[in-house]
Amino acid sequence: MFRIRQNTIKLLLGAALSTLVASPVWAWGQTGHRVTGAIAQQYLSPLSHAALMDLLPSRSLARASTYADEMRSNPSEFWQKTASPWHYVSVPEGKHYHEVGAPKEGDAVTALAAFTETLKSDSASVEDKQLALRFIVHIIGDLHQPLHAGNGTDRGGNDVKVRFFWQDSNLHRVWDSQMLDNRQLSYTEWTNWLTKSITAEDIRAWDSTDPLVWITESTEIRDTIYPEDANRMSYDYLYDHLPTAEKRLKMAGIRIALYLNRVFEEANQ
Repeated sequence: MFRIRQNTIKLLLGAALSTLVASPVWAWGQTGHRVTGAIAQQYLSPLSHAALMDLLPSRSLARASTYADEMRSNPSEFWQKTASPWHYVSVPEGKHYHEVGAPKEGDAVTALAAFTETLKSDSASVEDKQLALRFIVHIIGDLHQPLHAGNGTDRGGNDVKVRFFWQDSNLHRVWDSQMLDNRQLSYTEWTNWLTKSITAEDIRAWDSTDPLVWITESTEIRDTIYPEDANRMSYDYLYDHLPTAEKRLKMAGIRIALYLNRVFEEANQ
């Protein structure tokens, strides 16, 4: 969708070297989303940083990242119906998103495109731009959670009942929050730990602001994370899959920054 210009990459690399970073479902949980926002904020270009300061009262992408989930308790038709499909995509096993596309009610890809145009618009209101920015941060995070590119048969793993550390759960919940919560770290601790492991080489390798790339990555991971024994998910499952979840959080954070840097650069031309 977008190709990142060289000056944007240089800004990201400079930041890296200086810091050494179906039906409605939730993604990553509050901790995971906040981690992606907090990582992204460290890699914003000066132009994006200035826009963030102007648009968001909290001036925090970590706080903005959870807004779209928090508002799902709002009883309005917008939050209960219209915005509900914007958190995920459905891609059957063996297919690619470009082969199946979005349903008529839209999905995360169509919402991301619409909110991107709003954020770049000269005529959009401040309120509309604030909503667009919050959703963009959230959607990019969602699309890096493998089960938010669901196969269309089990509501993104919500229907896959499991026992995780001897407690009843489901596969989606395990990936949203339980693997991260098992470590008993705050989102700031997660952000600090993960940011320190992000290298300049990582940023080059993750240089993509095309949601179709993110979705393909997620579907490939998705098809490998269904447990062989759903009643015995504990330390072995965590050992096998937590590193993947950590990597996806880091990738999402970097790509949120890349995406916003590109959007604000284009809007300023």
